[in-house]
Amino acid sequence: MIIDCHGHVSPPSDLWVYKANLLSHLGAHGKRMPPISDEDILHFANRKEMGPAGHVDMLKRVGTDLQMLSPRPFQMMHSAKPSKLVHWFTEETNNIIARTVQLIPNTFVPIAGLPQAAGEPIESVLPELERCVKMGFRGVLLNPDPYENTGTEAPPLGDRYWYPLYAKLCELDIPMHIHATGSHSPRSPYTLHFVNEESIAVYGLVHSDVFKDFPTLKVVCSHGGGSIPYQIGRFQSSAGRRGLDFLDGMRNIYFDTVLYSEEALRLLIKTVGADRCLFGSECPGVGSTIDTSTGRTRDDIRPLIAGFDWLSAADKQLIFEDNARKVFRL
Repeated sequence: MIIDCHGHVSPPSDLWVYKANLLSHLGAHGKRMPPISDEDILHFANRKEMGPAGHVDMLKRVGTDLQMLSPRPFQMMHSAKPSKLVHWFTEETNNIIARTVQLIPNTFVPIAGLPQAAGEPIESVLPELERCVKMGFRGVLLNPDPYENTGTEAPPLGDRYWYPLYAKLCELDIPMHIHATGSHSPRSPYTLHFVNEESIAVYGLVHSDVFKDFPTLKVVCSHGGGSIPYQIGRFQSSAGRRGLDFLDGMRNIYFDTVLYSEEALRLLIKTVGADRCLFGSECPGVGSTIDTSTGRTRDDIRPLIAGFDWLSAADKQLIFEDNARKVFRL
């Protein structure tokens, strides 16, 4: 079985209209979400949008059997004010994900967004986390920068600010998947912001006491850990001056394979090990453009990993299925 740990919901456009309305009236008209039918959810779940085909058909094209379905990160507006808008929009997004999974249960697994309103205590996300777990969600996205690159810096992930969330995740046995959201900086647009923030997140976690204080915490980092594998020599050298082994610290973290070149995939797997990699493609999404050298979409990365003759059959099984089953309790 091929399990993709990194996918984002393809919701009815009513959800984006709802977001626009919230931002326009700043909550003055209340929380009410317009009704959305099951037929609309099914239609948009397979409407051609970001790839050559609709979402469900794209998964069939690339041979994915099961995909983790989470919010579209750049839409999550964690820096919006007043903060109740963040909570309302996150809740409705999670509702759409839950309904999508109920309607297409053999294809999708729900992953929740957290209402991380910039400047609020992290405890404010716990009620929504618990609500989603009761609905059957198997993980959460964690945004390391709820200020969304506006100039105010969030605490690093090793800071005790995050500890109440880590404690609750351990209590519930729910993994967190690190994934930045939007960026308000034209110098660092969101697709670059993701890579920067995920690199900062890994660096901060490795140089912290988080895994000593929360040994059962399960963490997945998006996009192959950002720049970490590419710069591993630099980080190893820096850590060595402090008597630390950066690679050893990375063994506490899992990494998805949302990388769209053979060389990057090879580097990630050889750097962190097959037992720390979860297959992820974000298909359909940013990588759903056609690679003219192959005729396939760039997010069709399963053949690349399957073709690595230096990986054993057991290693490939870990990447494609077993690691995801372990982390997300599937």
